[in-house]
Amino acid sequence: MIQTGFGLAEMPIRVDDVMALLSHVAKVKGMKAAVIHSGRGALLTGASAFLGGLLGGPLGIAAGGAVGGLLGWATSGQFKSVPEILMELPAAEKQKLCAEAMAVVKNLHWTDAAQLIGFVMANPTLTDKVLQVLTTYLTNEIKAQVKYGE
Repeated sequence: MIQTGFGLAEMPIRVDDVMALLSHVAKVKGMKAAVIHSGRGALLTGASAFLGGLLGGPLGIAAGGAVGGLLGWATSGQFKSVPEILMELPAAEKQKLCAEAMAVVKNLHWTDAAQLIGFVMANPTLTDKVLQVLTTYLTNEIKAQVKYGE
């Protein structure tokens, strides 16, 4: 039940605040992630082999497949900053990630993103839990390889 004034109120989930927290933690930890695009690599290999076959027959298929495989491999592991990846997530994925992070910060009462970030960063245990939520999401949900600061 929501009461106005000085009574108790259920705090609404503020996705923007939680996403700002996740981005801040990722930035502080220097997180980068590479999303594995196996489908894109397979498509490049197949298209190159097909084109090679059209142009060079059986040898062209082999050469095109090899070139396509190299192109697929070269572009599959490009690391991007995690805050950048978080900004590009669709709204439904942001909601899902936010719900997972809320399990960690649900007992905190904050007024804005800066206050939430301050609460979490002041508590190493909370920071580690938020970091674990983010890492688990990246590795399990979007199949990313995660690395930390350099």
